[in-house]
Amino acid sequence: MESVKLERYNNAFMEQLNIIFGTEIKNPILKQVVVNAVKITNDLSFAKVYFTCFNEDRELVLKELKTSAGFLRHELSERIDIRHTPELTFLYDESLEYAKKIEDKIKEIHEK
Repeated sequence: MESVKLERYNNAFMEQLNIIFGTEIKNPILKQVVVNAVKITNDLSFAKVYFTCFNEDRELVLKELKTSAGFLRHELSERIDIRHTPELTFLYDESLEYAKKIEDKIKEIHEK
């Protein structure tokens, strides 16, 4: 599959998941989820969904996401024109925390 098409799917999945989490999901724990990226495999079998959340209890959020994966996959299949909707795997995106740590270190160095 050409990478441009795959990138479009990644962006469409991210956009639709954020809409679902922001406006349509009823679970209050999942209303705090923000999807930062989606990486779909070349054969469209699996999608890694990278997320952050405002709730500090990541494990609880991850458990709720796993429980809701079937519902979310169904919603995506209704919204995105794709032959086979991939299985969703949720991973906490630690890149924002990592960037914050680096920023704090740089600030600390400049203060000295």
